[in-house]
Amino acid sequence: MEAYLPTIFAGMMGLSLLIYVILDGYDLGIGMLLPFGNEDEQDMMIAAIGPFWDANETWIVFGVGILLVAFPQAHGLVLSTLYLPVSVMLIGLVLRGIAFDFRAKAVAKHKERWNRIFTGGSLLATCAQGWMLGSYITGLRQDATGLLFSGLIALCLPSLYLMLGAAWLLVKSEGSLFDKAMRWARLALLPMGATLLLVSLATPLVSSTIAAKWFSWPGLLQLSPIPLISIAAYATMLWMLFFREQPLHRRHWLLYGCLIMICVLAALGLAYSILPDIVIGRMTVTEAAASPASLWFTFWGAIIVLPTVLIYTIVVYRIFSGKASPLSYD
Repeated sequence: MEAYLPTIFAGMMGLSLLIYVILDGYDLGIGMLLPFGNEDEQDMMIAAIGPFWDANETWIVFGVGILLVAFPQAHGLVLSTLYLPVSVMLIGLVLRGIAFDFRAKAVAKHKERWNRIFTGGSLLATCAQGWMLGSYITGLRQDATGLLFSGLIALCLPSLYLMLGAAWLLVKSEGSLFDKAMRWARLALLPMGATLLLVSLATPLVSSTIAAKWFSWPGLLQLSPIPLISIAAYATMLWMLFFREQPLHRRHWLLYGCLIMICVLAALGLAYSILPDIVIGRMTVTEAAASPASLWFTFWGAIIVLPTVLIYTIVVYRIFSGKASPLSYD
């Protein structure tokens, strides 16, 4: 069991960050979509994320906490290399948090200013996360290729979050906001597809380690379900948004489900590409792990915290299921 502890913690960390992308991704996406709604629609957009705000962001705290405690060497390497984008992300998240509360309490003439800050913070955090992901995939390379690829992911990730945000609004809204969310989803879907294709083609070009794993036999055959199912999920979204004759009201959840499927498959592909390294070409999971005694101590805490956070998230989403209603701060 002791020999598998580093892998178990890597799995916990990966799961936490995947859940964060799926949940806080729509949160950030709605923030970037906020300027395109009228005042009443903007209030409903905030109401669609308000009850879930804390639950969503808990996952990144848990994931980074595991990196710090279970893999201190990797934490030091990653955070020192990505100090600037991490700082930018935190600034964006802080701006979002401030604007989220202040927009509801501000006088009418200042409300739009807080809306812009909320949108700016959302875009800032999203681009910073994209930069960090791109840098991580290249093994934290700081050469021209690594920086170019990081910039590419920073520009591409917003399209996925915009799509998640529009899909979540289809689940939580109705009336004019539902119709606008449909238009936003149609506008975001094609750029998101082009982005995923571009990143999929570029990733093996910037990382020989990933290329060797994906384009060797029989690995190529074993991994073929990942791109095939992803294509099927994307084709389903295309059909739902552009070719389906019946209104989407009864199948609104399916669009978000397809996006979850794509995120899960991308995470599985990334995990296969990276493991047993925790930083590609720099450090393995075992090399980065803390001492066995520290891992055992952390393990008992983690197996309590992880289910607790999961139950908390499920309960919040169950209590506030259904269409969003206006938020009240009285």
